[in-house]
Amino acid sequence: MPLASALRVLVVEDQASMRAMIVNGLKTLGITQIAEAADGEAGLRAMLLAPAHLILSDAEMPGMDGVTFLRAVRAHPPTAQTGFIMLTGRAEKSFVEKCIQYGVNNYILKPVTPEVLREKMEKVLGKLT
Repeated sequence: MPLASALRVLVVEDQASMRAMIVNGLKTLGITQIAEAADGEAGLRAMLLAPAHLILSDAEMPGMDGVTFLRAVRAHPPTAQTGFIMLTGRAEKSFVEKCIQYGVNNYILKPVTPEVLREKMEKVLGKLT
C-alpha cells in the first residue's frame, strides 16, 4: 500500500457538501491525490481515465447508484481489484450483505469523520503512514 501522500483516491458522492467534507477529511490524513465525481457514471469514467487505488462511493445517487457502480468496477479487469468503500446511511443487514456479495471491501455509515476514514481505509489498504 502506498503511503498516504502517494495514494490516489476517487470520491463519488452526489451531494457537493458531503463530497467536500470527505475530501477535507482525506486531506487531514495527508492524502492529496483526490479525484471527485458526482455520480457513478462520472466515477466510472474517472476510473477508466485515471485509475485510483481506492474508491469512496455513496450508495444512493441518481443515475448509476453506488451498488451498480461497484458492480461495474468489479466487472472491468483493470479496475476489478481497486479498494472500494461504500458510504451509506443504511445499516440494514440485507443491504450490507448485497454490497459484500458484489465485492465491497468495507463500508462507512454516514456521517463521515477523518478518524473513521482512517480506520476503514487502513483495514482495506494497510497503514497510511
